[in-house]
Amino acid sequence: MRHILNLYENINSTARNNSDCPAVILPEEIFFTVSIVGVLENLMVLLAVAKNKSLQSPMYFFICSLAISDMLGSLYKILENVLIMFRNMGYLEPRGSFESTADDVVDSLFILSLLGSICSLSVIAADRYITIFHALQYHRIVTPHRALVVLTVLWAGCTGSGITIVTFSHHVPTVIAFTALFPLMLAFILCLYVHMFLLARSHARRTSSLPKANMRGAITLTVLLGVFIFCWAPFVLHVLLMTFCPADPYCACYMSLFQVNGVLIMCNAVIDPFIYAFRSPELRVAFKKMVICNWYQ
Repeated sequence: MRHILNLYENINSTARNNSDCPAVILPEEIFFTVSIVGVLENLMVLLAVAKNKSLQSPMYFFICSLAISDMLGSLYKILENVLIMFRNMGYLEPRGSFESTADDVVDSLFILSLLGSICSLSVIAADRYITIFHALQYHRIVTPHRALVVLTVLWAGCTGSGITIVTFSHHVPTVIAFTALFPLMLAFILCLYVHMFLLARSHARRTSSLPKANMRGAITLTVLLGVFIFCWAPFVLHVLLMTFCPADPYCACYMSLFQVNGVLIMCNAVIDPFIYAFRSPELRVAFKKMVICNWYQ
């Protein structure tokens, strides 16, 4: 998120000069390659669900929502590299009106990726909760139409929030609100997961067993959430340190890893489709059919 980083650019430069930790610079080719792979993998997920009627259920609609979030995160870096390339070639005026507008659009994709991921994980958690504890009423409660309506509302809210955050990103309160949103929403998801597993254990004691497919879905969500925290938390911590201790040498030492944290965000989009395929036999079969059909064509 370039605008947020520019808020403290001068202070961070001074802090790095006082720190013994040099900034870790990664080749742009690494970002570009990982981003391309992330876009292609998540595009395969979307195509697999679109082409297979057996996968067109609320659960896979929510997975597609998460895949779109991951894809937006990858597209952010691709578009940013394209803008940098055009500017270096002289096609864009440095800090001109068009570049500023393009930066706002690209930054909106980045924020939208984060907000979309959090909202998608939240709605998937709610879906798994209903699946486990209201299995008999699940198909009546969670219908494809209702799932699409929920996703439409969520993405409309995420889009509005993303535009607002980018528009007011030059203000420190916006930065604080942005960084606070991540732990607050994750705390909500974690509480829901803990509540879900505690009820699952209690329910299993009373009824001897729970449907293995439902519990497999809950475990898949736990893995997805763990990967999401691992990949995004370093960046959020970077923004927090930049907000509260920008001139501290120790904070500056961590902030020297900013590009490494950026690669982790890109890796999230690459890892998630492997989790889908590994944990979902139906999706794995759909991937195999797509690959085989394309190979023989």
